[in-house]
Amino acid sequence: MKNIYKKHNSFSNFKTKKDSNIDYNQISKYLVDESNIEKNPEKKIIYKKLIKLLDANNENNADKKFVLNPNVVEEIKSLEKYQVPNYLYHRYRYEIFPQEKILDNFPPYLQIEPTSICNYRCVFCYQTDNVFNKKSNNFMGHMSYETFKEIIDQASGNIEFISLASRGEPLMCKDIDKMLLYTKDKFLNLKINTNASMLNEKKIHAILNSGVKTLSFSADAADEKSYAELRVNGNLNKILKNINLFNEIKSKEYSNSKIITRVSGVKVKESQKINEMQKFWGDLVDQVAFVNYVPWENVYDSKKIEINTPCSDLWRRMFIWWDGKANPCDVDYKSSLSVGEISTKSISQIWKSDEYQKLRDYHISKKRGEVNPCNKCNVV
Repeated sequence: MKNIYKKHNSFSNFKTKKDSNIDYNQISKYLVDESNIEKNPEKKIIYKKLIKLLDANNENNADKKFVLNPNVVEEIKSLEKYQVPNYLYHRYRYEIFPQEKILDNFPPYLQIEPTSICNYRCVFCYQTDNVFNKKSNNFMGHMSYETFKEIIDQASGNIEFISLASRGEPLMCKDIDKMLLYTKDKFLNLKINTNASMLNEKKIHAILNSGVKTLSFSADAADEKSYAELRVNGNLNKILKNINLFNEIKSKEYSNSKIITRVSGVKVKESQKINEMQKFWGDLVDQVAFVNYVPWENVYDSKKIEINTPCSDLWRRMFIWWDGKANPCDVDYKSSLSVGEISTKSISQIWKSDEYQKLRDYHISKKRGEVNPCNKCNVV
């Protein structure tokens, strides 16, 4: 049986040059103060639960359901004090709802795909599937600005954790500059993942003028040869030049920006060492991390595996592709499990739809093996 991959807190290694300590007593005080004035009864209940969970961390309780990991602490420290309770409320939804199989009206996390097109052919990615990347098969395309606006308008005020990334390189989207600007002041935690190959002065200004809170550069190696082997079509020297340009513009023109930068790689080989990554990339970004490799480059041709544990993403995250199609995960990159389209249903309607719930019921009933490609996937 393949190793289980836990999507939640998926960093296998994480290095930061910032202080990631936090005063749990002070965070609890923010929640107590906010709870006293909060009028939403459901939110008030969660604030009280959060206080107990944070107290468990403070007491070094071994059984911790809600942990503020270093990357989360840095996100909290980038916020204004009045924003912290709302952030923690949504973090609770992100972490606890999947554990307890709770649903409300919106997914805790929304992953939006500006484009499915990518200029790389990374060895661990489904872009290497020539059925998928062939334009005539209708998987490739860019999201329209109008569709993006509709998604953002529905998410704003309801979902605070957003990623602009999925099957393609987001900076290749023709309207990405306008899209980024439209996110300004709308979300507590907006992340964009990019291979940085398309990063230029115009796009850097678009990012720094937008609502992006975490900018993650995808890179897996600390030398040119290894980088080229893993990030096929990529050029490490170009990436270094582009990230240096980002830092130069940020320092000169956006010195007050609290954006968090990260180099995040996929751990494919034992030869990839986090200390070497930190030494190579650490002066360029705030954080360096690895996530473990998931064999998803062509899950449809994989053998069935015996995993009955429900996939946590069914209660945590929803994906919306460039064409408005909603999907429960990106391992199913050809959308055989699609649960609706944003052109005909709202985010909330899709999230609570019969189609989505049927899939959740299969997983809860230990019938994951009857669902393709869930029966070939090791993500839980």
